[in-house]
Amino acid sequence: MPTIQLENLPKNSAKLTITVPQDELVSFLEDAASHISEHAKIPGFRPGKAGYDIVKHHVGEMKIYEEALEKVVRKTFVEAVLDQKLETVGSPAIDVVKLAPGNDLIYSATVTLMPKIEQMADFRTISVSSKPVEVSEEDVEKMLKDIQRMQTKEIRMPGDHAALKENKIVVDMDMKKNGVPLEGGQALNHSIYLNEDYYIPGLSEQLIGMKEGEEKSFDLSFPKEHYQENLAGQNIRFEMKAKEIYSLENPTLDDAFAQIVGQKDLEGLKNILRENIRREKAREEDMRVEREMLDAIATGSRFGDIPDLLINEEINRMIEELKRNADEQGMTFETYLQAIKKTIPELKVEISPQAVLRVKVGLIIREIAKKENVSVSDEEIDKELDELASHHKDKETRDHIYSPMYREYMENALRNRKVLALLKETMIKSVEK
Repeated sequence: MPTIQLENLPKNSAKLTITVPQDELVSFLEDAASHISEHAKIPGFRPGKAGYDIVKHHVGEMKIYEEALEKVVRKTFVEAVLDQKLETVGSPAIDVVKLAPGNDLIYSATVTLMPKIEQMADFRTISVSSKPVEVSEEDVEKMLKDIQRMQTKEIRMPGDHAALKENKIVVDMDMKKNGVPLEGGQALNHSIYLNEDYYIPGLSEQLIGMKEGEEKSFDLSFPKEHYQENLAGQNIRFEMKAKEIYSLENPTLDDAFAQIVGQKDLEGLKNILRENIRREKAREEDMRVEREMLDAIATGSRFGDIPDLLINEEINRMIEELKRNADEQGMTFETYLQAIKKTIPELKVEISPQAVLRVKVGLIIREIAKKENVSVSDEEIDKELDELASHHKDKETRDHIYSPMYREYMENALRNRKVLALLKETMIKSVEK
């Protein structure tokens, strides 16, 4: 049986020195020799038929030990972690101390340990307030206007029509600074809605009155807070050519309009929109309450050292979330970084406190689940996986959904959901008016 020495290290890490006796290596060495025999060309033997001694003579016994090493370490490391009752995160750093034929295997594994909550705030003594969800007529009208704009008809105007404030104009645009074309400052067939604020103040006003085929040059100053520092507050020359002009015909908001978008009448459409807005506001309020609850517990708790590994993983997750958000808004991540005037390293430094808080929140949910015996049954997991799989037909996606790794993920997600339900039931004491 392997012998294990445990050494606690700073910054929530530990070093395991594991010695595997020679006699326990035998089965691994035989498997390794068999694997080599299958893949190496050994004269006089078909693949997989050469015995241990033949393989040793052909490739050297050290090669067999090296081939066996990965499986030995994988098995004995897991056993050592369980034996020492360690909760580790991430992958271990393995250092082979001694690997030689006829000798015991000695290696060390340096691991990052799951941080401990030295003192957790009692969530039963903390209360948060939930705000009532209200939907105003202004909310409904705004969404109705958004749908109306989606149904707007664009009608090409004759060539002698002068662009009006309520029109859309299509232009070729060339921007120059001190007579030099700006990088990325050229656009062909660029659409501008003249009744909407453009990111460069005054541009829309300059285009009102232009006719199809007309060219016009003018100077405008970029806003001082513009995300591109080389343009912020600078005077830029615009050379424009009007290509097409369209009038915008908005449909009347009546029962006929409601029927176009699949509802019986306008009042029915408003009711649907009102319920959709209420549901979205309720979801946002639910998320706000969750954050307030967990932040309050985290703030009132005392934690051991949080490993850099966990913080960096959380920072990377947050960066990926920001990338997805930028993509959903039709923006590249590079453009987003320019808009906030930060590099990726600067952004990582800025979000690191939030990343630390999110790690602490994860530890809190995990600890509450343990203390309150929050568990998830196989039936609950199966039901959730089956529901998810019912929306997918392709084999690859379904195989992923039913994989052991995704099952473990779903178990954790359902457990977290139960913990949050427990916290809401206990901590929400009143509803603000």
